[in-house]
Amino acid sequence: MTRPRPDIAVALALVWRDGRLLVTRRPSGVHLAGFWEFPGGKLRDGESPEACAERELREEVGVTGRARARRPPIEWEYPERRVTLHPVDCDWVAGDGDALEVAALRWIELAELAELDLPPANAGLVATLLAERAAR
Repeated sequence: MTRPRPDIAVALALVWRDGRLLVTRRPSGVHLAGFWEFPGGKLRDGESPEACAERELREEVGVTGRARARRPPIEWEYPERRVTLHPVDCDWVAGDGDALEVAALRWIELAELAELDLPPANAGLVATLLAERAAR
């Protein structure tokens, strides 16, 4: 009998600082190790994506951000799990960032997203972000 795949809800913090976006690299020994991603993590019971994004920023990289707007959720299926990603645009408040729970972090220009190895679930979001930039 096959075990059902877990459904995981994750908040992604899209943190904007002086026109740059914060990205982090997943540490070794975890799902999708080595990929670059937006900081974030699993929602706790009863926690909103906005509150989760702000909490995960503090825990993972020591950055304080303020949630501004939630984007449409992204549903994605990996062989071992299903995820619903909740992207949240956040304004930077304080902190340059420290790799507390991540392998590395960078503040990048939006165009640099296309050069990073990001999880497949983020492809649509990255395309949207790049299209928004091109429309300005």
